[in-house]
Amino acid sequence: MPSFKNDRMAEDIHRELTDIFRLVKDPRVGSMLSVVRVELSKDGSSCKVYVSSLNGLEDAKQSVKGLKSAAGFIRRELFARLKMRKSPELRFIADDSIARGAEVARKLEGMTFSEEETDEQDQCGSGS
Repeated sequence: MPSFKNDRMAEDIHRELTDIFRLVKDPRVGSMLSVVRVELSKDGSSCKVYVSSLNGLEDAKQSVKGLKSAAGFIRRELFARLKMRKSPELRFIADDSIARGAEVARKLEGMTFSEEETDEQDQCGSGS
C-alpha cells in the first residue's frame, strides 16, 4: 500500500533542505550543491538525503562532511519549518548524478548526424 503522506513529507523535506543548505556556513559545503533525492523511512525516524555537486563527486563528498557536522542545525530548522512530530535522523550520501548527466549532455551535443541519416529516420518514422 503506497504511503502518500510519507511521500508528501519527503517532498517537503527535499524542498526545505534545498533552502536550508544556503544557510549553512560551513566552508566545506559547496555552493553548487543540489539535493537529488530524499528517502524517508516509513516511521519517519530516519531520512537518507542524496546530494550531488556540479563540481564532481569529490566536492560532493567534502560537502557531505560539512553537512554531517551541521546536522543538528539542519534538523532543528526542519523541525521548526515543517512542524513535525519528531525530526528524522539525517544521513547525507554523496551522489554524482548531476555530473554524470552533464557529461551525457556534452556527449550528445557533440554528436552530429548527416542529412542522409536524418532523412532515413524521418521516412521510417512517418511510414508507421
